[in-house]
Amino acid sequence: MKPSYEFKKYCLVFLMGILIFSLTAYSKGDAGQQNEVKGYPIASDVFTTRQKTVVPAPTPSTKIFLHEISKYDQYGYGTWKDGKGIDDGKRLDIMPAGYNGASATKKARLLNFFTISDIHITDKESPSQLIYLQQLYYPNLLPAPFDKLGHYPWSWETSVYSPVMLYTTHVLDAAVQTINALHKKDHFDFGISLGDTCNSTQYNELRWYIDVLDGKVITPSSGAHAGAATIDYQKPYKAAGLDKTIPWYQTLGNHDHFWIGSIPVNERLRKSYISDTVFATGDVLINPGNINKSDFYMGVLDGSTPYGDIVGAGPAGKFSSAPKVVSDPDRRSLVRTEWMQEFFKTSSNPVGHGFNLVDARNGFACYSFVPKSTVPIKIIVLDDTQREDDGSADIHGHGFLDKPRYEWLKKELADGQAAGQLMIIAAHVPIGVDDPNGELGWWKDPQNAVSLPDLVSELQKHPNFILWIAGHRHLNTVKAFPGASPENGFWQVETSSLRDFPQQFRTFEIYLNSDSTISIVATNVDPAVKEGTPAARSRSYAVATQQIINNNIFTANPNKDPSIRPMPTGSYNAELVKKLSPEMILKMQKTRGTAMHR
Repeated sequence: MKPSYEFKKYCLVFLMGILIFSLTAYSKGDAGQQNEVKGYPIASDVFTTRQKTVVPAPTPSTKIFLHEISKYDQYGYGTWKDGKGIDDGKRLDIMPAGYNGASATKKARLLNFFTISDIHITDKESPSQLIYLQQLYYPNLLPAPFDKLGHYPWSWETSVYSPVMLYTTHVLDAAVQTINALHKKDHFDFGISLGDTCNSTQYNELRWYIDVLDGKVITPSSGAHAGAATIDYQKPYKAAGLDKTIPWYQTLGNHDHFWIGSIPVNERLRKSYISDTVFATGDVLINPGNINKSDFYMGVLDGSTPYGDIVGAGPAGKFSSAPKVVSDPDRRSLVRTEWMQEFFKTSSNPVGHGFNLVDARNGFACYSFVPKSTVPIKIIVLDDTQREDDGSADIHGHGFLDKPRYEWLKKELADGQAAGQLMIIAAHVPIGVDDPNGELGWWKDPQNAVSLPDLVSELQKHPNFILWIAGHRHLNTVKAFPGASPENGFWQVETSSLRDFPQQFRTFEIYLNSDSTISIVATNVDPAVKEGTPAARSRSYAVATQQIINNNIFTANPNKDPSIRPMPTGSYNAELVKKLSPEMILKMQKTRGTAMHR
């Protein structure tokens, strides 16, 4: 006998009820699980490096390789102690001869802001990496010396491989919480990121970065999400988010739009990001043209292992078949315009984070803004990275301005001078500090619209230009650029990486002094990591990496510039004094009352 229509209808309703109940129960359970995701607190005491510093312990006598993380504790790698605070006092390099500033006092604080740089948020499970090349070179460079020109050996290229790759989002989250704690004590007017937020242009790397600053739940894994339930660096967590009262702005870095910061993303590379096969290539560190070879599988990090074991890496001839991964569309590579547009998908301020001030759809990543309407200071955010279509056969880490960007910069400087505004340039690549033949220096190619001497000369034509801030080299260097007259000089301050030791950000306080000079107080800050958290483990790994590669960051100065001082423990703090033009002195005297920041 066939079931009646009414019976069929009854069964259908009954089954649908069970389905709805099941889905509802699942959704509530899933939502509850999301609500249970917790964050990682920082230490209760927050200090700057003017108060105390992180000092690595002496390098252990037993030599090990960087990837042998399981041996770090055994042989004493990754330990540090608290050291004394650092303050190099007043720097008068660009002031008139005979000026000592002894009688000058700080009358008005004009700005207080922070910089972060070179976070290198990394998808450690991406198939499109260069992990193996660090291993290929490192055994022959132990301990690693400078070469004859003062260049870093390729074994020091920690954007290729470092154990800190496991914890890049966690360090950023700890830095953000530290910034929030400082903000409660002393209000920040704004913050700016100086580029290399991503390690290799990936969508998921950029989303993790923005979402940490926005205070979202972070799932710091990809593909199969191996170890997400058991391994600390893989577990989802709730980021604290930057205090919503602090506006933050963004600068473009070479790693944000080049593969591993070095090579334009061609079609072969673009496919490799979302592939299920570990990328194979030649030795691109010796010759970027080897990108089309398949000599070595580059490897990935195994997220199911406590130390992120390197797998799928080595000479291609040793593999019977290509090593595989679980593919993930969120690993896709972003072109410059896509990267800029992503900053409009945010819950912090301002929406666009600076790219709202330009047509981000055209990829022009330069803009300017005035942080405080009562203070005549303009921030000029300058994209000085190479173009994707410049045709260079070299590593794409050089400083570069095409004609549109250089003409824009000259106009911004002229307009700021005419308007009576002090000016600060925020760029990724610093100037005049790297060896002229190095990979991080100013590009000498004729396509560059301006040579380095001509750029410095142009800057020095504008007495209101006071400061160039940059990242890129992962150093905390301060350099003086004296002018033909004292008011034409300017300062440059670099901010080190949040990835490599010393894993710091910077604060800047701009003061108008009683003698109508300007003081720039630059201070490094260590994230206030709490013992037992992933960020604390990251610091230990950063210290261990520094001990193993021994790259001498404390005295790095390839040009032997007398204005660049040693950086004890990697940090450098100072008060940098600048003379104003007579016209600007008059303007600042009139505005000083409204400029006072309490």
